[in-house]
Amino acid sequence: MTTDGPGGHRTMTVGAVMARDPVTIGPEASLREASALMRKARVQHVPVVGDGGRLIGILTDRDLTHAALVPALADRMPWDARRRKAPRVRDAMTWAVLTTRPDASLVDAGLVMVERHIGSLPVVDGDRLVGILTEHDVLKALRTDAGPDPGADIDPARGALEAKEFLP
Repeated sequence: MTTDGPGGHRTMTVGAVMARDPVTIGPEASLREASALMRKARVQHVPVVGDGGRLIGILTDRDLTHAALVPALADRMPWDARRRKAPRVRDAMTWAVLTTRPDASLVDAGLVMVERHIGSLPVVDGDRLVGILTEHDVLKALRTDAGPDPGADIDPARGALEAKEFLP
């Protein structure tokens, strides 16, 4: 979906590129279950939903990495023994999650992600989760929308962008 932006330009929306019906998990699931789910679904970000599918947070691969450090830091952590032995999603997830709407500008959502150093934004309609937008989604959509960049070639052998210099 695109909307008319300033100056009559077409603006791509989050809803046009987001992943619909994302993989989700509940706060009481174990981190072991969450890790297995993320591996199987090949995702790095899983929205955490509570009663009625209401978004309450997000669990990221970074959250799982931090949680894996708990046993090594147990003496310095205020967690009780039960939580150290069988941590739950609620113990590791990010509770203060930034969200976006399907009708939001894709560029604006991408800027928020860059400025806040976050890899995804859950997409909500009211308090209902309707999708997830990842860095990959944004880059792919903007690259497709802008067309190929004549100033850069991808060198598959090096796996990096290589800038070309154009002389006047």
